[in-house]
Amino acid sequence: MFDWPTLVESLPLLAKSLLVTLESSLAGLGIGFVIGVLVCSLRLSLHPLWRRLGGAYIFVFRGIPLLVQLLFIYYFLPRIGLPNVSPLAAAITGLSLAAGAYIAEILRGGFLAIPEGQLEAAHMLGLSPLDVLVRIQVPQAVRLTLPALINEMILLIKASSLISVVGLAELTRTAQNIAASNYLFLQTYLVLALFYCLINIPLACAGGLLERRLKRRLA
Repeated sequence: MFDWPTLVESLPLLAKSLLVTLESSLAGLGIGFVIGVLVCSLRLSLHPLWRRLGGAYIFVFRGIPLLVQLLFIYYFLPRIGLPNVSPLAAAITGLSLAAGAYIAEILRGGFLAIPEGQLEAAHMLGLSPLDVLVRIQVPQAVRLTLPALINEMILLIKASSLISVVGLAELTRTAQNIAASNYLFLQTYLVLALFYCLINIPLACAGGLLERRLKRRLA
């Protein structure tokens, strides 16, 4: 049976750790999006060296598990002379680098779907490469790849459960600690699942609503 008083007492701790999860996930997503745009631009560059650099980034950060990346950033970098990083900074850095690799590949499909005539017209109007990227390519690529980007956002929030390895008391680790102290494993993990649903279900619904509005606006 559910021990509701004990579970209610644990809610403030879970709510506090939820803020850690959201803070690290949203920061990682925002920085990762910027990284993804830059890496995608490298992948689509006409210069072979830039294309190889973009491809190498994606190969490395998609091929190495996020857990290993987090451990490398937090424990190994200080050993080679770099300054110590805080757990939160290490978590955001790891999430950002990993998200950037996946977002770059998602956006690449959107960039390739943009008609060449639009880009040629933009260049004829005198727009700089940066203006073309920011004003034409990125907005259309986001619209074309919005479902995949929303899915990546949800996956990143779930992947944030790994950041506890650098010492952050995020949502999953806090639930594990609570369950270990009150022995209500099933009940605590059900509450944990509810917390993740409260984040991801509205996010998925908001993404679907935004996608439909963009389709109507551009129809």
